[in-house]
Amino acid sequence: MRIGAHVSIAGGVHQAVERQLDIGGNCGQIFTTSPRVWALPDIDSEDATAFREETSEQGIQPWVVHSAYLVNLCTPKDELRDRSIESLQADLDAASLLDIPYVCVHLGAHTGAGVQTGLQNAITAIDRLDIPDGVTLLIESDAGSGSKLGHEFEHLAKVREETIGSVEVCLDTAHIFAAGYDLTTPAAVDHTVDVFDDVVGLEHLRCIHLNDSKHECGTNKDEHAHIGEGLIGVEGMRAILNHEAWSEQPFVLETPTEDGKDFAWNVARAKELRDA
Repeated sequence: MRIGAHVSIAGGVHQAVERQLDIGGNCGQIFTTSPRVWALPDIDSEDATAFREETSEQGIQPWVVHSAYLVNLCTPKDELRDRSIESLQADLDAASLLDIPYVCVHLGAHTGAGVQTGLQNAITAIDRLDIPDGVTLLIESDAGSGSKLGHEFEHLAKVREETIGSVEVCLDTAHIFAAGYDLTTPAAVDHTVDVFDDVVGLEHLRCIHLNDSKHECGTNKDEHAHIGEGLIGVEGMRAILNHEAWSEQPFVLETPTEDGKDFAWNVARAKELRDA
């Protein structure tokens, strides 16, 4: 099983490799810079070489770069969309430098422009990107609060189908649960997998953010819980981890550090539930 977590690059991006090993992970995710400000990656060649070599030596694969939180591809505001494209392009280029195959991004919010306009804004923004060879852009499912898009599988399908670059999909279990797709039982997971396959296609899934949820299905509230201790629960998490349609996908944790539990605890918990 490919299981890991989102880890820090403090002290240099190569430090992420050791941090991933420390929690028992064999795949993972990073930010290339602070996700809460408009800042471009600053990765020197020596650090990048160390990251690539250590990743190869330790067999950690795949890594995912997560875009900054400020990126909004659906916005009707030209200046914000331009800054979002610049930020996302920088992450794509950084991923290429680091031999990371995926960059993950939320579509963002239409902020009153309407769903279809928002989705079209995202499509045209993505089409302005120069996606490097060997890198795939992943559009991530969203919980759907406010005017954020990507909470319906149809949104992901439309953007993926109508863009011209290399674009696939990342699913977040807490997000799709919050968006109204039930994951609490094996039967519910079967149904959600079937719906995703019908609307988007399982062949377009490249990564799963594995998170339990602190809120009920369909509430559109995005707050992650420890694996098996949220409202998806043990039965649902076990079904997700063992479902034949996506059990070979890399699972990346974005679980909280609280109640004496951290990424290492959640990695171990996921391993317990796999084939349990």
